[in-house]
Amino acid sequence: MYLFRSTPGARRVVVLFLALLLLALFLLPAQTRRVLQQVSQPLAWLVSFPLEGFAATRQRGTDLWEGYIALQDVRQDNGRLRRELELLRGQNTALREAAASAQRLEGLLAFKTRSNFESVAGHVIARNATNWYRALVLDVGDRDGVKPEMGVVTAAGVVGRVVKTTPHTSIVLMITDPNNAVTGLIQRTRDEGLVEGTAKGQSRIKYLPLLSTVREGDAVVTSGLTGGFPRGLAIGVITQINKAEGELFQSAEVVPEVDFAKLDEVLVIASVHALQEEAGVAQSHTPAGKGSGR
Repeated sequence: MYLFRSTPGARRVVVLFLALLLLALFLLPAQTRRVLQQVSQPLAWLVSFPLEGFAATRQRGTDLWEGYIALQDVRQDNGRLRRELELLRGQNTALREAAASAQRLEGLLAFKTRSNFESVAGHVIARNATNWYRALVLDVGDRDGVKPEMGVVTAAGVVGRVVKTTPHTSIVLMITDPNNAVTGLIQRTRDEGLVEGTAKGQSRIKYLPLLSTVREGDAVVTSGLTGGFPRGLAIGVITQINKAEGELFQSAEVVPEVDFAKLDEVLVIASVHALQEEAGVAQSHTPAGKGSGR
């Protein structure tokens, strides 16, 4: 420690050395200065290398941090956009369903306008197509004027018949149920028969005359002879003729016009039932012994 103690003489030596070095740089020949410059360049590179590395590392750290902050913002924006997209998809689905429902209701309204019977519009709120029975539940009932035995239709054709009602709902037995039957008419041949459901979920028309020329592709419509349906409503199309030897009648398989799996809105026919009740009341008030005027 004593050797490195600063003294006035040592300070004078250092100052003198630095002065001589500066003087040499300015006064020595250019050749000597070039040598000193060549020596100083590696020294400068050695000094600047760690400084540049430190600066580059610091810059990379800054870039990574800024990138992380930007990535967090992008993640938040993606989450917000994803939620907005899901909301828009839900709204789009609801709008498509509303448009489809409006289109179906427009067709049903046009059919109701063309029809010559009064009706009550209803929505299908439940369906049952088990091996025991095939039925629909509607959101209209006694308070809407719906009663048992009323026919149910769409613009495509016959759906079935009301079998039970509550104040706000009604149960409809479809024409594909074996316990349901509707009088039908072969539109081309004018032969009448009874249309009933089958165990396979289809329909068939029975009691056709043996001499009937019914064939595949013939249309079957309501005959209007039984309550619930006016004449001429579509029931289905003949797909197969069944004519067994020794039988008194022939039958045929019928594919219904209505697609029951896609049924949403229906019309319950009210006027036919009302007309039948009025006809029954009129007959009950007819004086005994009075004929029809023949």
